[in-house]
Amino acid sequence: MTRRRSTPWIYQYSRPLIAAVAGLGMLNTGYLTLSKFLNQDVVCPTSGCHEVLSSTYATLFGLPLALFGLGAYTAMAAMALGPLVLGPQRGKAWGGLTWNLLFAGALAMTVFSGYLMFIMVTKFVAPYGWGGLCVFCIASAASALTMLVLTLVGREWEDWGHLLFVGTLVGTVVLVGSVGVYAPPAQVSSTTPGFVITTNSGPAEMGLAQHLRSIGAKMYGAYWCPHCHDQKQLFGKQAFALIHYIECDPQGPHPQPALCQAAHITGYPTWEIQGKFVSGVQTLESLAQMSGYRGPQNFQNSPSP
Repeated sequence: MTRRRSTPWIYQYSRPLIAAVAGLGMLNTGYLTLSKFLNQDVVCPTSGCHEVLSSTYATLFGLPLALFGLGAYTAMAAMALGPLVLGPQRGKAWGGLTWNLLFAGALAMTVFSGYLMFIMVTKFVAPYGWGGLCVFCIASAASALTMLVLTLVGREWEDWGHLLFVGTLVGTVVLVGSVGVYAPPAQVSSTTPGFVITTNSGPAEMGLAQHLRSIGAKMYGAYWCPHCHDQKQLFGKQAFALIHYIECDPQGPHPQPALCQAAHITGYPTWEIQGKFVSGVQTLESLAQMSGYRGPQNFQNSPSP
């Protein structure tokens, strides 16, 4: 008389667990996507969320990266629950295919999230400390890794060699694609399309810029930062050429990350005026008041809405 081997509990609940984790990922990326489309700042305990999510790394093919994440998590939830919803007969027929798709999808998301974690650490955390962390990004990466682990332990895989081959192929393609997508923006200079200063400077802008230069004021920023670009637009290309600008990103033109680290810069743009630091885009009127500028103030460039 042989005893029937019991089914491990993880095999019974792996699909609902994967769907639950995917649901959390959908909430995370859905919130980020909605905030992006509504042009609202996310609620986050660190300034890194704002900096990371407003950078060029948070956009892919002109759309919010979170939107692609939302689609990926939705697909993972559908593949996890699909065979359960279809019933025993039809679900069994789709079970093997969806497990392979779940593995490929979870691995692709984990590799891509891992690459984004590398970018966050090297470009935001390393120069500026733990304040450069993006908790939403970490949560998304953790969700992807959790789904991958659940996929691997959630069923009895018969051919681990085939799984290793598929995993190597998928991981390589995703990693090469990620580097290909994000490498060009990391190599471009301040003349990147969309970040060229298109406004011209009037006498008031030129006067303020000369005054800021004379008192040793500095602006810290990063070449990919849209808010830094907005600040430059307010001055115009002629006046901003006079501003003492410090590039904080090591990949940017004429970078000086050591100066940014020494000044404890945690957000862009940050102005240093007469020993005081102020972050965010500043109107020219505010800069004139902070710096004690007494020249003409009929500035001709308006802030972006």
